[in-house]
Amino acid sequence: MFEGLRFKHWSHEQDADGIVVLSFDRAGSSVNTFAREVLDELDEIVERLSFEAPKGLIIRSGKRAGFIAGADISEFEGYAESGTVLDAISFGQRVLQGLARLRCPTVAAIHGHCMGGGTELALACRYRVASRDPSTRIGLPEVKLGIFPGWGGSARLHYLVGAPKALEFMLGGRPASADFARSIGLVDAVSAPESLLERARELVRRPPTRALSQRLLAWSTNTWPARQILAPIVRKQTAAKARPEHYPAPFALIETWRRGGNLKQRLKNEARAVAKLAQTPTARNLIRVFFLQERLKGLGGGIEHGIGNVHVIGAGIMGGDIAAWAALRGFNVTLQDREQKYIDPALTRARELFEKRLKSEDRIKPALARLNSDVEGKGVAAADLVIEAIYENAEAKEALYRKAEADMKADALLATNTSSIPLDELRVAVARPARFLGLHYFNPVALMPLVEIVRHDQLDAANEKRALAFCKAIDKLPVPVKGTPGFLVNRILMPYMLEAVRMYGEGVPGPVLDKVAKKFGMPMGPIELADTVGLDVAASVGKELSEFLKLEIPQGMESLLASGKRGKKDGEGFYRWENGKPVKPEVDPRYAAASDVEDRMILPMLNEAVACLHDGVVDDADLCDAGVIFGTGFAPFRGGPIQHIRDIGAGILKQRLKSLEARYGARFAPRDGWDSEALANKPGKI
Repeated sequence: MFEGLRFKHWSHEQDADGIVVLSFDRAGSSVNTFAREVLDELDEIVERLSFEAPKGLIIRSGKRAGFIAGADISEFEGYAESGTVLDAISFGQRVLQGLARLRCPTVAAIHGHCMGGGTELALACRYRVASRDPSTRIGLPEVKLGIFPGWGGSARLHYLVGAPKALEFMLGGRPASADFARSIGLVDAVSAPESLLERARELVRRPPTRALSQRLLAWSTNTWPARQILAPIVRKQTAAKARPEHYPAPFALIETWRRGGNLKQRLKNEARAVAKLAQTPTARNLIRVFFLQERLKGLGGGIEHGIGNVHVIGAGIMGGDIAAWAALRGFNVTLQDREQKYIDPALTRARELFEKRLKSEDRIKPALARLNSDVEGKGVAAADLVIEAIYENAEAKEALYRKAEADMKADALLATNTSSIPLDELRVAVARPARFLGLHYFNPVALMPLVEIVRHDQLDAANEKRALAFCKAIDKLPVPVKGTPGFLVNRILMPYMLEAVRMYGEGVPGPVLDKVAKKFGMPMGPIELADTVGLDVAASVGKELSEFLKLEIPQGMESLLASGKRGKKDGEGFYRWENGKPVKPEVDPRYAAASDVEDRMILPMLNEAVACLHDGVVDDADLCDAGVIFGTGFAPFRGGPIQHIRDIGAGILKQRLKSLEARYGARFAPRDGWDSEALANKPGKI
């Protein structure tokens, strides 16, 4: 069948029953991704099999971990730049359609991550079996790149699992476990990892029959009347989460499905729609965000962190959740506070986190065992990393360092979770400042991916690398920042929040301010954000930064604090909170906000991003964009504040700042750095 042929990325073997096992092991790569030369080889293999069909074909990964991560995004970005996306998509469709047409049973044997093009290959197979292993995750996350599945994924999945489940799966972009995939009919069987190949052979020998209920669901939800009824409903639901002008891909996916047709027409419509989306600024910027994320992940690679035991001092919301997250990720953690009653709420939250993430008791129990209360602080002596997470008071923190450091191991790291106090000030209380640094997490710890690695002038570079590796080990994205007030994220975020509070005090309704910010693309409006963070925390950070940034704390926040209202945590701040959600007052429909409300909120944020870049708070513009996106949720479709400045034009935005300065005062004066070459227009890639 393949006599005389050798492939670079694929290997094959045929058993005594005539079943061919095709293994994908991309050369020179730790993960399997589809590049053009990989597809060229698969095309040749499929063509050979079409002439001489075996008893069955099983496709599996030759890597130790992971099935197929999807398409090679770097290569896809090149197609977008050259305008050849449609040709590339059409070729990929043709190869997988050739696989789908083979006359023998075909089975995808999935173990580990199976994403994007990997899932589309699995859909082109007649059957799918997945290992029941925590690492096995099956997904079609293309909407996160500003496109949707283009190699037949959207053309096939609806007709396999039914339109409602298919749309939910692709629009959300979240991967599924093997068991969930089995429950919706995405895979036909699950097995233990060690018996995966044998289970795949069983599917070849005894092909399963899909349940009648599944076949009826797939048919009934894809008829022409069903598509015309369901599409507007799903479009409305999607519009409540994403604006079509910001994120066109979900709406294009819905419309492509609504149009329907036979498989040939669906594939054609899919290819055209995805090729069009690939040329949009949103896709360009979301692909940029993907590479920014990969860069941050890579910062901690190839380094031994040498950390097994973590000791956290301060069991409040931040400290308790930092401790829980480290335990979740496999570290032994001791959590210290003045009394057990301050630690107990953190342990309760930790159990809730473990139950949500780990599901089964046999996995929850070991995680709970890794997290232990430690009122007396005995864990300091055994810790490889001590994290201070007490309230924002420099004197209290410095006293803590002097006490803790006396008991610490010589090679242990000492970190602070301070959100704004300069580390050049705090490190004077540390006997060995070379091992002292900031690990600034964001609230809520379990959801926010970023950790700022905060430097100071005496930090040892090797210890910074250990901290980067630790962040990688706990699945966080680290960004190294200079230890000046507010570091990167809070320094950029605070002018935005304070200006919004100032406008609130001027009489602009909170819901209006929040709506304008969300229209720009922020995940949460500034008034709701201030309540969520806590007005006490926001005021504390604001006071720390006010002199440095030459900003004033607006009276609206001060008066609320004076009345004891701290926001979401107390049930009342700018808004009243019920069941964790803000109750926003109705706005008079005749109210019209001033035309410069957006500029007054957003431009101070951009202004400070420019200043951070100029002042060397981060090493380059890409790290600035990455930190702000992953630390604040800054409109990902805009590619980050610096990329947004490039897209609009630095000169245009600088002039708008000058106009605001003339109207409202010196706080809008353009900061140093607006004439930097880093702000020049350039493609949104790193």
